[in-house]
Amino acid sequence: MAHKLTILYERYGCLVVWKPAGLLTQAPPGIDSLEVRVKAFLRARDGLAEVYLGVPHRLDRPASGAILLAKDLRTTRKLGSQFEHRKVRKVYWACVEGLVSPPSGTWQDYLYKIPGEPRAEVVAAGHPGGRRAALDYRVLAATERGCRLEIELETGRTHQVRVQAASRGHPVLGDRQYGSTRSFGPEEEDWRLRPIALHARSLTFRNPATHEVVTVTAPLPDYWPE
Repeated sequence: MAHKLTILYERYGCLVVWKPAGLLTQAPPGIDSLEVRVKAFLRARDGLAEVYLGVPHRLDRPASGAILLAKDLRTTRKLGSQFEHRKVRKVYWACVEGLVSPPSGTWQDYLYKIPGEPRAEVVAAGHPGGRRAALDYRVLAATERGCRLEIELETGRTHQVRVQAASRGHPVLGDRQYGSTRSFGPEEEDWRLRPIALHARSLTFRNPATHEVVTVTAPLPDYWPE
């Protein structure tokens, strides 16, 4: 997937960019990633030999949407503290299989990150290594084929939206890893490049330099249904 870098917000040390589905947020040297692309863009635009880029949070590879980055160490630390103390409002949109009922509510579970695997699962509250996961959701639209949800995360666990939805019989469309039986978006030959119907719709945070509260909304990919 070839995508032009889209900057959604840039002021002082803060940078919000649009991450396409299928692209890693970060990767080992020699592998394409959003971090690599943003650094290359900033070097070319600003005429710098090297640039600093902090990554205080990540998006799953098959998800798209807004991601907040930092252009200096101080801003990275300040934004990292906001994420750690749950001061950043993260809103996602997801298309899922089935009809979600009730049309709004809260999902609370305990999730366990499986060691050595890019995967998580719901476990009992007393499970060693299980961590509380909570989100609020509401149904934006519903058809016979499924629902579009708006989700606000309280916590930020590995694959949280995907696991919590799938565990209730509503896997995110295209997410074969967690049981979806339906494709979504472009059918890439390389399964790692295939999108799922999960989009980081908006981020609300405080710019550490100006102390202003900023909300950035990311447009949907063109292959999402109307």
